[in-house]
Amino acid sequence: MKAIAVEITQLVDDSTYPSLVECLLVDARGQVHRFVEKEAIVSSASVAASAFPARGVIACEVESEWVDAEGRSLVRAATTRPWGIESTAGGSSFVVLAEQLREV
Repeated sequence: MKAIAVEITQLVDDSTYPSLVECLLVDARGQVHRFVEKEAIVSSASVAASAFPARGVIACEVESEWVDAEGRSLVRAATTRPWGIESTAGGSSFVVLAEQLREV
């Protein structure tokens, strides 16, 4: 399964299990997208509060791939598949650099 690399920046709510964390995704244009998601969805290991920022991933489905005029390999990825994840602004389709994708 493909996933987009994100940065886990902070603990949002530890009163639930699993805890909710904030994740940031920087797209190919440099725009920052914020997600609040269950820690277990974005990280295979528990992140200690002192370990922020930490690496994480958001599972996705690749919709298309191309090379732009600057020679960068780009990917349009949907985060609604497979886990139904959306940014706090309601976004679920993002253009990212191909190097931001991970195999999980």
